[in-house]
Amino acid sequence: MQNKVFDIFAEICKVPRPSKHEEKISQWLQAFAAAHGIECVADEAMNVIMRVPATPGYEDHEGIILQAHMDMVCEKNGDVTHDFMTDPIETYVDGEWLKAKGTTLGADNGIGISMALAAITDPELQHPAIECLFTVDEETGLTGAMKLQDGMLKHKRLINLDSEDDGQIFIGCAGGIDTLAKMHYEPVRCTSSIAPSSIGIRLSVSGLMGGHSGDDINKGRANANQILVWFLARIWPQTEIQLASISGGNLRNAIAREAEAVIAIPMSYKEQVRIEWNHFVAQMEGVFGEVEKDMRLDLETTDIPDTFIPADKAYRLVMALCECPHGMIAMSKEMPGLVETSTNLASIKMKDGFIEVNTSQRSSIETSKHHLKWAVEQALALACDEVTHGDGYPGWAPNPNSPLLEVVKKAYTDLYKEEPKVLAIHAGLECGLFLEKYPYLDMVSIGPQMYGVHSPQERLSIPSTDRCYAWLCQILKSL
Repeated sequence: MQNKVFDIFAEICKVPRPSKHEEKISQWLQAFAAAHGIECVADEAMNVIMRVPATPGYEDHEGIILQAHMDMVCEKNGDVTHDFMTDPIETYVDGEWLKAKGTTLGADNGIGISMALAAITDPELQHPAIECLFTVDEETGLTGAMKLQDGMLKHKRLINLDSEDDGQIFIGCAGGIDTLAKMHYEPVRCTSSIAPSSIGIRLSVSGLMGGHSGDDINKGRANANQILVWFLARIWPQTEIQLASISGGNLRNAIAREAEAVIAIPMSYKEQVRIEWNHFVAQMEGVFGEVEKDMRLDLETTDIPDTFIPADKAYRLVMALCECPHGMIAMSKEMPGLVETSTNLASIKMKDGFIEVNTSQRSSIETSKHHLKWAVEQALALACDEVTHGDGYPGWAPNPNSPLLEVVKKAYTDLYKEEPKVLAIHAGLECGLFLEKYPYLDMVSIGPQMYGVHSPQERLSIPSTDRCYAWLCQILKSL
């Protein structure tokens, strides 16, 4: 195990760093630089840039930028008590894997920061001049990359340390945009005529794998929001339903793992609904059982709620959510195996007086990204009175003739006597935004093997991290 890398990562895990709340990790990085005598600046967005000079013999070599992001996706299991604003991430070793206790691990992208800091503080490592760029809010808005000022970066080559696959070099990524919808409503109070002849039912979907809405979108995983509304739409025409609440998912860039709805139905429909539920559960197990080994679909009686969503609005919402696309839309024709276009029905949240639906669209083709956002908008507009789109971010067009790519490939081959794979990724990296500000940048992205990112199943391969760090050191010596 590369103890220095994991020692630094252990310290990072003690520092709260949710997206949009990077104050503490930004300060920690600045303190780290000061403790090691490293030149450091922080901009207005709280991005941190560290600069170290070339080691002897490398003064005339062109410099390099090492880049990673500070924030982490904050997801936890429903039975876990954890405050991401204050509590450290509790890690443990399980065989050759590093994991967290019931929460996301934050190796995305804390391990990238750790490798960069280990490299620039290694007194034995030979390298050209290095800039380390650590950005904020990559996971929820790419704010740090967007607000990075012109002229902050001095070098013309950049290694992004935010990839998650062993022995692979990424040279392109998808662009993305969010679509947010709101349905406003006035709650309807439960009347005395409803309660005596009705029964409350809680429907829940849990135990799904979830995962990254870009990297995992083509792996056949279930979306809890979809499963929930599929059942509601199935029974609505044959049952008098009152919808009291509906919620599911959490973050725009994570596939929904859990969802829940509370409904009231006439007592006379109780057995019919339970039979339909049993049939539905069997069907979902047939569709997703091979992938979703821990999927749970539960129906239980509950108290009659005090208020409901107006019946006409509730019906339109359920049908709109059924119409809203989710999953892989198209595969790339240029790069076999690469998802070209996808969308994620990320979250349904009950707010004060409205229901909020959050989705995200991705594509390596800019026009396809916008066509898909309009399709999502039209579906959600069936029920929602307010539909808006985020600013979005550009993709990163692959450059197979990159000089940096050749150095990175050769460093891997020299170390491991095999060719690394060269790919593009169906996920958002900050590289596209860097190119807008610094169009001359030559970039690649690498990282150690991780699985389950953006979910509490996130795990980091310890041997792969050792290999990746050795590869990074070999690259720096080769530049």
